[in-house]
Amino acid sequence: MAISEDELKQKLTPLQYSVLRQKGTEPPFSGKFLNHSEAGVYRCAACGNKLFASEQKYDSDVPGLAGWPSFADVIDSGAIELRDDNSLGMQRIEVICKNCGSHLGHLFDDETSPSQKHYCINSCALKFDEKKET
Repeated sequence: MAISEDELKQKLTPLQYSVLRQKGTEPPFSGKFLNHSEAGVYRCAACGNKLFASEQKYDSDVPGLAGWPSFADVIDSGAIELRDDNSLGMQRIEVICKNCGSHLGHLFDDETSPSQKHYCINSCALKFDEKKET
């Protein structure tokens, strides 16, 4: 069963709701996952969909993009949807959670990335499941 907008407004912080549901952006260098290096899985904060593995996270030094967590690839290409975003006078590719339709961030080209792709994702759009040692 899909979660309603009213339920999301109650579940998410105002910043999370602004980013995930209204296509906002958290301030650069403010997110809790920017310098995060624990092993595990990053999920959509709205619905819990698995999005990124910690092994795909890297430190980008691209000016203008370094203020948010950077990922070289997604866990599964079916986890996200990519859409053209021509807002704010820029041409970008928006990254959306395929499960719930929430805005996560944008995809850019990045020569410093292991995949040449840079998923620039808002920290507040994510929650993290730490990998348990077995």
